[in-house]
Amino acid sequence: MIHLIEHYITGVPLWAERTIVAVISALVGAVVALIVHTVLYRVSARIARASKSQADDILVNRLGRPTRWSFVALGVILAARETPALASAWDKVAGFVMPVLIGWIALAILRTFVETMYLRYDISVEDNRNARRRRTRLGIISRIISFGIVFLTISLMLLSIPGVAKIGVTLMASAGLAALAVGAAAQPALKALIAGLQMALTEPISIDDVVIIDGEWGRIEDIRTTYVVVRVWDDRRLVVPTTRFLEDTFQNWTKSTAQLLGFVMIYLDPAADIGPIREEYTRQITGHRLWDKRAQILQVTDHKADAMEVRLLMSAKDGPTLFDLRCEIRESMIDWIRRNQPEALVRHRVVAVGMTGGELLPA
Repeated sequence: MIHLIEHYITGVPLWAERTIVAVISALVGAVVALIVHTVLYRVSARIARASKSQADDILVNRLGRPTRWSFVALGVILAARETPALASAWDKVAGFVMPVLIGWIALAILRTFVETMYLRYDISVEDNRNARRRRTRLGIISRIISFGIVFLTISLMLLSIPGVAKIGVTLMASAGLAALAVGAAAQPALKALIAGLQMALTEPISIDDVVIIDGEWGRIEDIRTTYVVVRVWDDRRLVVPTTRFLEDTFQNWTKSTAQLLGFVMIYLDPAADIGPIREEYTRQITGHRLWDKRAQILQVTDHKADAMEVRLLMSAKDGPTLFDLRCEIRESMIDWIRRNQPEALVRHRVVAVGMTGGELLPA
């Protein structure tokens, strides 16, 4: 093919002839590689669609673009073997192109694995504690590995520059001082990165955990290597440093299970009859759609001169459900007391006593 190209471009300067031959050879190699890749990709996509598993579909979609450019590079490499001018040009850029392609493919494989594991660990089910733990660990570790792949790719690209490589060898003698300086400057970033790794290993929080931090109630929406996003109940987002969950105290309502206990406090008149109220509460809670049938009890927890404190204990499958249950039980119980035992509601008694004819008369 090279001789055929040279036959049609006779009479041009030597440098132009070499350039034209190199460009045409590279184009031919790239086009042939693209044709081969297109055929293989379509066959792979058809096989993936025919299977029941979604993992192969994710793999084909993720690897489509990086493998396309890798095939182009492979076509150029094969063409360079037969074209000295192209081989000389390729040697100058191969140190940049090949690390990028390898790193791109490695990231695509990593993300394919993470997405496949996400499909296996579904957090939309009711009992999703184990799935949330696995997703959290996968997310944090995959981000750390991604950082390592990007760092290694950039390092390999820089090492392909002769000047940078020579400078690196020269500075090896002072590597100790340089490491101290870089360590001191990058201490916050390194601390956050180590905290992210520690978060994945110790698991103080997981994705979708219900937490209370800074007095705000919310769910863990995303966990990064340096910060955590908490979605508050009113759709605001709290961005909290990762180290905060390792160094400070916070409440995690779903650390071991999503099931929770809660209570409603009702204040009644000290002379109120508790028996009918306890029966009504039992009737309401046992028939309520949000109660998970684990715990329910009515107790008089305090008694003062002007009021009696009654606690209605109840349980639900998770925090939001418990909140709705408490609100509905509070409303229905107060309404029942108002209609059936109005004298049980708290009231302040003021008795005025006067003297009339030697008798005490209430005012």
